[in-house]
Amino acid sequence: MARINLFSKSENRLRPVWQAPVPDHVIGVAWSPDASRLAVAAVSGPITIFDANTGKPVHQLKGHGFGTAALAWQSTGSLLASVGQDSKVRVWDAATGQETKTFDAGASWAEKVVWHPSGQYLATAAGKKAKVWTAAGELVRELPPQAGTVMDLKWRPGTNHLTLLAYGSATTYDPLASAEPTKLLAWKGSPLAMAWSPDGKIFAHGNQDSTVHFWYYDASRDLQMWGYKTKVRELAWDFTSRYLATGGGPVVCIWDCQFSANGPEGSKPTMLAGHDEDANLTALAYQHRGFLLASAALDGKVLLWQPTNRKGAQVGEFQFATGEASVLAWSADDKSLAAGSGAGAVAVFRAG
Repeated sequence: MARINLFSKSENRLRPVWQAPVPDHVIGVAWSPDASRLAVAAVSGPITIFDANTGKPVHQLKGHGFGTAALAWQSTGSLLASVGQDSKVRVWDAATGQETKTFDAGASWAEKVVWHPSGQYLATAAGKKAKVWTAAGELVRELPPQAGTVMDLKWRPGTNHLTLLAYGSATTYDPLASAEPTKLLAWKGSPLAMAWSPDGKIFAHGNQDSTVHFWYYDASRDLQMWGYKTKVRELAWDFTSRYLATGGGPVVCIWDCQFSANGPEGSKPTMLAGHDEDANLTALAYQHRGFLLASAALDGKVLLWQPTNRKGAQVGEFQFATGEASVLAWSADDKSLAAGSGAGAVAVFRAG
């Protein structure tokens, strides 16, 4: 079901606070827990920590040789973790700008890094391998090699379980207790990115074959949605665990996962059209505890949506001067949104 968006720029709820240059394509952004600092990673390697209120650089970190791939800010402190093409995991004290720990990710390149919600553990993925470390850099567990490259990994909400996404399966471990899997969900295909619902009941993954797969975890039941224009890497759950926003083209698709007892099966998604018709989405981000959804795309636009707004779902818009809009992240208090540009810029907005 398509929505008609009567968006008035005079009512724009996406208000720019500051914009700053970075060395090149922005591949990652991460907020400090108190929203006072913003870390921005350039694909060539450097990581800049900005004062989130003024946009002034506070620290310039060397990042990773051959390129930084991902970064994540500890949810309970000042530690910032990053991984990159030099096969290293680096932990930085963002308060001082000093590198505190460096360790080997286990392959010639490292692609993913994610903190446990407690801030006590860090999970990394490199090639077919995944490892779990303490915040102090001590190895807790090296998990068995997967059938293919670990494309994504996420902690299941409310648990110490870690789910790895690789070719042919999503495998969940309790890495603090054992290297043996607690559940293996097999699926013939090449997944690209995953997202757990906040209540920990469903996870979804976008795939190379332009589909989205849903898993009802406890029941090991699955369903699949297809018809996307491109492969799907963009996934975002709302905080109620009811709505899943997906990319896979220039239009935001929102699935109602409480449509029936079978979830979204048999339903039609809400379609939010606002990006240029030939500009595929690059990122989606729901607020942590709010109803606003942000989207970014190859047209350089950052759009703000309130999907349930009957007066019009689109409620804000920003246009980077050049390049694609590449990444998005909400601050923990949901008051600020950060967006990166493929042309080497970062912008921070107030939304409301």
